[in-house]
Amino acid sequence: MTVIAPILVGLAYVFLMSLIREPHRRPFNAIMLAGAGAAYLSSGGGFGPWEFALTAAVTYCAYRGLRSWTFIGIGWLLHTGWDILHHLNGSPLIPFAADSSFGCAICDPVIALWCLTGGVSVTDHLRARLARARPDRAAS
Repeated sequence: MTVIAPILVGLAYVFLMSLIREPHRRPFNAIMLAGAGAAYLSSGGGFGPWEFALTAAVTYCAYRGLRSWTFIGIGWLLHTGWDILHHLNGSPLIPFAADSSFGCAICDPVIALWCLTGGVSVTDHLRARLARARPDRAAS
């Protein structure tokens, strides 16, 4: 469950973000990335001033992500790396949840992969598949 739950959270994120229509989906995800980039600042840190360096790097990716899904994906991968470092250092994102950084390190690449493939709407894809699978009622 330690691995499955974060994957499901990542998939839920992708599904919910797919409900946002373009042209709003990408800028909204850039804002979400910027927020995630600052998450460790309030966790008591663990890497001191380096926390600000990561926040700056992810903020840059979020800014570039306003026009590029690739930069949003790169930002989530940067956050994944930071999650791994925090987990190994024993300074989790949520201080009372020891595996929170580990969970983030599993969840974030799911989101990154979706972003790196263009942030396509999985809900639109599912609707299209269902429409093709249904027999045409007009033909009956």
